[in-house]
Amino acid sequence: MKDRFNYLDTDFPIAFAHRGGALDAPENSMEAFQSAINIGYKYLETDVHLTKDGHVIAFHDDVLDRVTNLSGKICVTPLSTIKSALIDGKSEIPLLKELLSEFPTARFNIDPKDDRVAEPLADAIKDTASVSRICVSSFSDRRNQNISRIVGNNLCMGVGPSGVARIRVGKFTKNSSVLNGQCVQVPVSMKGVPLITETFIKRVHSLGKVIHAWTINEPDEMRRLLDLGVDGIMTDKPQVLKDVLIHRNEWA
Repeated sequence: MKDRFNYLDTDFPIAFAHRGGALDAPENSMEAFQSAINIGYKYLETDVHLTKDGHVIAFHDDVLDRVTNLSGKICVTPLSTIKSALIDGKSEIPLLKELLSEFPTARFNIDPKDDRVAEPLADAIKDTASVSRICVSSFSDRRNQNISRIVGNNLCMGVGPSGVARIRVGKFTKNSSVLNGQCVQVPVSMKGVPLITETFIKRVHSLGKVIHAWTINEPDEMRRLLDLGVDGIMTDKPQVLKDVLIHRNEWA
């Protein structure tokens, strides 16, 4: 199944720079993404929100407060104000289209953070002819379905939470609509319950899908998950993951 999608047409395991490498540079900033690209990363992970006036920005939180010098909800803030907010007091919040333009060969894993951004995100993907280098994965089944419906079947998608739950308990059929998507992107555990296990990985692979683990920052845990058979890892520490993969002769 994965060979249908250009996004997954690469050597595994995939190394993802989570928010560009959130512990090495201001998260979701142009500087973070550039830093990851500079050390050889081909896959960048980011999040998107919609501003009050309809612009898709690369940002994780629904408020500016945690990582910028301003405060307030993004959904009620116009782009002109957003652009005056500085991540860690020094980096501008980028538009998604700016990232796609600045890094034309990079592949992006995008997490749409609310329902309002789904259609504008889909339009941005189509407008920039970026379908082949994007995977969209959300915590909302409805959001995933809306984006896939607008963009079409050539867009690589993550399996939504309903599908992940079915895989975890082993109650699924291959043609179930909740399993739509090519990537299962999950944490090691959820609410204290182990999720990425050898059995879970085998179930994912039996469906012809790939599994990506997030967010992994410790080298021993990276090695353990790679030994288990995950197909990719998202990390806030891009250099650490690169070093682990080089040592295993698995750096693409």
